[in-house]
Amino acid sequence: MQKYRSILRSLIPVLLAIFTFGLTEMAANHPETTEDIYSKGVYPFVASVLSRVSAVFPFSLDDLLYIFLILGFLTLTVLLFLRKATIKRYFLLLVNILSVVYILFYWLWGFNYFREHLNSRLDIPEQKASTEKFRSALDILINSANTNHVDTFSLKKDEINSLIEDSYKDMSHFLEIDYPQGVRRPKNITFSKLFAKATISGYFGPFFNEIHINKYLLPVEYPWTLAHEKSHQFGITSEAEANFYAWLVCNNSSNKQIRYAGNLNLLFYFLYDARKLNDYQDIVNSLDESVRNDIKKIIAHWSTLRNRHIEKVAEKANDTYLKTNKVEKGIDDYDGVVRFVTEFLSMQNGN
Repeated sequence: MQKYRSILRSLIPVLLAIFTFGLTEMAANHPETTEDIYSKGVYPFVASVLSRVSAVFPFSLDDLLYIFLILGFLTLTVLLFLRKATIKRYFLLLVNILSVVYILFYWLWGFNYFREHLNSRLDIPEQKASTEKFRSALDILINSANTNHVDTFSLKKDEINSLIEDSYKDMSHFLEIDYPQGVRRPKNITFSKLFAKATISGYFGPFFNEIHINKYLLPVEYPWTLAHEKSHQFGITSEAEANFYAWLVCNNSSNKQIRYAGNLNLLFYFLYDARKLNDYQDIVNSLDESVRNDIKKIIAHWSTLRNRHIEKVAEKANDTYLKTNKVEKGIDDYDGVVRFVTEFLSMQNGN
């Protein structure tokens, strides 16, 4: 009996992980309940506590955790090959560590993947896609980019952070977020150069509620990326929704440079979808030359940084990760922002 109790105790993390998995399946089937209990109840408290703790440290606690996990795995593997650990002990420790990571991921942030859809939360009617509505939205974005263009993006990072926070605060009611929900201290990605090779501009660390920004971003990219990652801290998991929040927050900023940055970065998604239109070149030509030059600078900048092999591995890993969390489109989910913006602008225009 004592033996069985010992085995059971050693498997507690695995059993809790199985229990958590069962809850994720239930949460996915009941988004309204997940929204009320976790996204609007449990998570805001978790985010407030964790973000205030992690903000004390100037470096990334999430990155530090990942480093420890990798080193721990390598150490266990070396001990196994040196016969300092049995295969049974090795796999038990490995499974238990992975189970704990799995449990923490979902309880600290991941259940937000199963909350209500953006259209339901923000009361934006879903509409049937049409070329006319897409073109109308694109014309609005082009006009906004042309109008708000600035020759020199002069804002400092602290200023950008403050302006983005102000915009989130002003829009908190419409965005259905529990502002302030802790603090959001942007931190550099520890291995920014490696992430730049994979064309990753930023990421949210769920274990310590941290926002990470790639230090190789161009200044005009910073507001959009910062607003995007901040949305994740507010419990927005979908990349399409995070892009939509980033655009809304930037576009409604009191600062012209922030508005320009938001519309410029959104244009990449719209122009990509517009390539199939017969008048695509006319659309491009409707952009002011200065705006087109900024787009070319961003493309050239990332072309010099990216490593296609690393990028492919990162894309595959991210695609698998998103689909595992029931984001059916995987990395294509990022492009869903086009639909959200088109629906939103159509609603505003009464169409």
